Amino acid sequence: MITGRQVRAARALLNWKQEMLAEKALVALTALKRLESERQLQVHEGTRDQVRRVLEAAGILFVESDRGRGVMLLHEAEPATRPARRPATLKR
Repeated sequence: MITGRQVRAARALLNWKQEMLAEKALVALTALKRLESERQLQVHEGTRDQVRRVLEAAGILFVESDRGRGVMLLHEAEPATRPARRPATLKR
C-alpha cells in the first residue's frame, strides 16, 4: 500500500502538481488531497490504486523494505502522442 508521503515524493520527482495527477488518474482532486494528507485520512482503495498505476506508468517505482519506504524515478515516460512513423518504401 502506497503512502501519502510516497505520492507527494513521486509528484515532486515528476514535477507534477496535484491537479495534474488527479486529472491523469481520473480521481477527484479532494480524494487525492485526502490520500496525500499527513493525517492519514481514509481513501477508497480504488483511488489509491489508480494513483499508483498512473505514477508507475510515468516511471515511478515504489520501494518498500525493512528499512523504510520510498520512491525512485526509473525513467521519464515517453510522451503519450508520438509522431507517426512513415512506412519504409520498398525499392523494386
